[in-house]
Amino acid sequence: MTETSAERGAPAIRTHPKAKAAIRAGVLAYFVDQFDIYLPIIALAPASAYFQSTGVSAGTAALLNAFVFTSTLIARPIGAAIFGHFADKQGRRHTTLIAVAGFGITTALIAALPGYQTVGIAASALLIALRFVAGIFLGGEYTTAVPLAMEWSPRRHRGIVSGTITATSPFAYGLVAAITLILLNVMPSADVHSAYAQWGWRIPFVIGALLAVVLFRAYRREVEEPATARTQTGSPLVLLFKGEHRRAMLQVFVLMTGTWLATNIAVSLLPSLLKSKVGLTSKQVTFTMMIAEIVVTVMYLVVATLSQRIGRRPFYIGYGLAMAIVGSSCYALIQHMRGSGLFAVIVVTAVILVFTICTFAPIAAYLTERFPANIRASGYGVGYSLALIIPAFYAFYLDGLQSFMSATLAPVVLLVIAGLLISIGGFAGPETKNVDMGHTV
Repeated sequence: MTETSAERGAPAIRTHPKAKAAIRAGVLAYFVDQFDIYLPIIALAPASAYFQSTGVSAGTAALLNAFVFTSTLIARPIGAAIFGHFADKQGRRHTTLIAVAGFGITTALIAALPGYQTVGIAASALLIALRFVAGIFLGGEYTTAVPLAMEWSPRRHRGIVSGTITATSPFAYGLVAAITLILLNVMPSADVHSAYAQWGWRIPFVIGALLAVVLFRAYRREVEEPATARTQTGSPLVLLFKGEHRRAMLQVFVLMTGTWLATNIAVSLLPSLLKSKVGLTSKQVTFTMMIAEIVVTVMYLVVATLSQRIGRRPFYIGYGLAMAIVGSSCYALIQHMRGSGLFAVIVVTAVILVFTICTFAPIAAYLTERFPANIRASGYGVGYSLALIIPAFYAFYLDGLQSFMSATLAPVVLLVIAGLLISIGGFAGPETKNVDMGHTV
C-alpha cells in the first residue's frame, strides 16, 4: 500500500478493516515483545537464586543476572538482520508468523526449566541460552510487525499510531510488575525453597507464551500484507549500508544509542537505586515503578502527538536536551530522597521516566519513515536493535566513571551523555513526518 492509498483510507484508520487489523496487531506485537523483555528484570529477579548455587558471591550472582538480560539484547540485532532480510524480500506477514512462533515456544521452554539443585550450573547456562534464542525471534518480531503496521497507517495519524504501539512498553512493565507484586504477596520469596522461587516465577513466563499464541492467531487470521515495494535484487542488509542509506544508519545509530543508554539507566538501574539509595522495600520499589510506568503510558500518547505536530526532528533535538537537563537533575535528586514520603518518590520517579524513556513514543513512526519501502524492515530492525549493544554494558561504564567520581554522580553523567546523543542524532537527520511510505530506491 502506498502513502496515496493510505491517505485515501485515512478515514481508513477508522473504517478500513485491513488498516485496523494491521495496526491492532502491531500494538499487540509490541506489547508482547516488551512483556517478554521485562520478565527477567522483574518476575525472575526475586527467584534468581533458583538458577544459582547457594554459595555464589554477590558479584557473581549480579553478573549472572546481567547475562540473562544482556543475552537477549545482544541477540536482537541478529534477529533483526535475519528477519528483516526476509521481510523486505518476501513480505512482512509470513515472516512475523515465524518470529512469533519462535519466541512463543522459547518462552514456554524457559517456564519449564529445572534449577541449580537439579542440573547444577547448566540451569543458568540453559536460561541464558534460551534468552539468547528468544532475543533472535523477538528481534525478528518487531522488525516485521512494526513496519507492517506503520505502512497501513494514514500519514496524518502516524504519530498517534506510533505512540499507541510504543506505549505498550511502559504498560507491559506495569503489568509484569503488578503480576509479580500479586504473586509475591501470595507466595513470598524468602529463599530458594520458597514457592515463588520454585514455581511462582513461571506463571508470568507462561502468560508470555500464551500471549504469543494470541498474537500468532491475530496475524494468521486478520492481517494482510501491505502493497509496498520489496527488494528485487541483492541483499536489503547490503543496501542498508551502502551510499545514502549508510549515513541514515549512522544517524539512527547515534540517536538510538542515546535512547537505549537512557532506558538502561532509567529502567534497569533505577529500581536498585530506589532500594539501596532511597531505602524502599522490594514491594515499594515494584509499586513505585508500576505507578510511574502507568503515568508514562499516558505521556507516550501526548509526546507522540507532539512529534506529529512539531515534527520528528525538532522533537528529538528538544527532547534530548530536556533529558540532559531535567531527566538527569531529577535522577540526581532522587538519590538523596531517603526518608522522603513514598508519594514524593513516586512523583520524581515518574518525572525521570517521562524525560528518559518517552524517546520511544514516536520511534515506530520515525524509524519506518527514515528508510524506503524496499529496505524498511531491515532499516527499522537493525536501526532499532544494533544500538542496543553498546548501552547493554552500562554497568561497566558506571564502574569506570566511579573510579574518579561518586557513585551518585556516575549515572547522572551517563544520562547527560544519552540526552546529548539523542539531540545530535535528531539534528543530523531530516524531517520525516510527511514522507511517502510507498517510496522505494
